[in-house]
Amino acid sequence: MNEVFATALEIQSFCEQRHWRFCFIGGIAVHRWGEPRVTDDVDLTLLTGFGTEEAFAEELLKHFRGRRADSLDFALHNRVLLLVGSQGTPIDLALGAIPFEARAIERSTIWLAGGLHALRTCSAEDLVTHKCFAGRDDDWIDVQGILARQWGRLNLELIRTELRPLLELKGQPESLGRLAALIDRQRTTGSHR
Repeated sequence: MNEVFATALEIQSFCEQRHWRFCFIGGIAVHRWGEPRVTDDVDLTLLTGFGTEEAFAEELLKHFRGRRADSLDFALHNRVLLLVGSQGTPIDLALGAIPFEARAIERSTIWLAGGLHALRTCSAEDLVTHKCFAGRDDDWIDVQGILARQWGRLNLELIRTELRPLLELKGQPESLGRLAALIDRQRTTGSHR
């Protein structure tokens, strides 16, 4: 995990030096808000907007090695720039542009990871939103962990408000029902730490 934190600090410093708006999502944020798990990569969103992604990606590729021969084209087509930090740790950098991504970055805060590393992560609510939107099995496990660890402190209405239009855009509004079932289960057990 130390290499992951070191890589997170590396990309964070790069973004901060340029006054770029960003926040960590994925495993680092799960470590803060949910059930800590092993992660071998760094996930973050960088607010690029629409139409300026190429300039951001080119600047990043001058400092970080791309994980693909066509890293720039892949990033512009898929809105994810796949990089490698100086220690060999993979970095998945989402080129953010939609209003939710901008709001998530605005709500992000600094976390002292292990009391040592000051990292900017998304809020617990925005992490739940990201995870529900991604919707893989591991993401739903992370959602359960966040609900359990943060129960009583989460703004559930904010999660629903942010998630609903994203799932409708994706054509998967049924994921709201899956989240509601997890919330009901957590409410019933009432367990929190």
